[in-house]
Amino acid sequence: MKWGRGGRKKDFFPALWLQNATLNHLNCRKELAKVGYFNAFLYLCPQTCTIYRYRFNFNKDSEVQLILRMKAKKILYITQEMVPYVSESQMATIGRELPQGIQEGGHEIRTFMPKWGNINERRNQLHEVIRLSGMNIVIDETDHPLIIKVASIQAARIQVYFIDNDDYFYKRQMRADEDGTEYADNAERAIFYARGVLETVKKLRWVPDVIHCHGWISSIVPFYIKKAFCEEPTFAETKVVYSAYEDTLTLAPRENFPECVDFREAKQSLLAETGIDFSTPQSLDLLGAHFSDGVVQLGSSSAVVDHARAQGIPVLEPSKDSADVEAYANFYEQIVGGDAE
Repeated sequence: MKWGRGGRKKDFFPALWLQNATLNHLNCRKELAKVGYFNAFLYLCPQTCTIYRYRFNFNKDSEVQLILRMKAKKILYITQEMVPYVSESQMATIGRELPQGIQEGGHEIRTFMPKWGNINERRNQLHEVIRLSGMNIVIDETDHPLIIKVASIQAARIQVYFIDNDDYFYKRQMRADEDGTEYADNAERAIFYARGVLETVKKLRWVPDVIHCHGWISSIVPFYIKKAFCEEPTFAETKVVYSAYEDTLTLAPRENFPECVDFREAKQSLLAETGIDFSTPQSLDLLGAHFSDGVVQLGSSSAVVDHARAQGIPVLEPSKDSADVEAYANFYEQIVGGDAE
């Protein structure tokens, strides 16, 4: 690949102009040290998530050398909380900082979260996407209409898709109601959310390399990706990361959970094979970890990490107060198997 003298580089951004964190998490710190400022520059191509060294010469054609290609190019965030739509918390802060930082590093992202009842639609300028709404999701022999809404965080250039439903989210808070009483059907809400997100991503015709799930509401996603949606072209090669947080459920799933979660090849019989006790409150976090390709520990309980390591699943334990973008980006590459070329 060559550019002649005077060639245009309109599709490339000088990597030297980007933040140091971008270069660091691409593992090209040593390469950067080799590049002189007189006749060579690093460029990041956002379309292919590729780093190039561009050398120009006065007496012959300039050369472009491939340094590194990111294999985890497209990241889907399925989160539980996100600033500014809900109050600031550990999960809401990371839910906002991480997608923004990863996007600024050259990745393409999509972000989903539930449309909790405490989200002000008018203030946050949410509007329904008719072409994506209208599907009925059957849980425990009951139809639940899927409603998709969207809003944008202009300062971060992030578009957020919201999963809504009158039974599970309308006029209902997150884990518990206004009096602090935890909802008994939280596991069913997680099932609806997982299926709603995955069906919507299929309609978007967007193929993620990595799906990063945050919190108990997303804990069913890894199970469905590996079993129910594994033959879908959209998710056939997708890797899944699950983040477990301090704020999690205190009630166990109801007794009909195995029947409710049964969908396609995600059979309830597979739950027994995991060795997870679904009569315990932490069972959904353990389920999310069990079917993931990587686990991020952001809570204080060791049960999720111990379960992941027993299954040979890689574990990341980053800063719990803010999103360490470099650490997450390296973890994505480790999970996908990305290497410098």
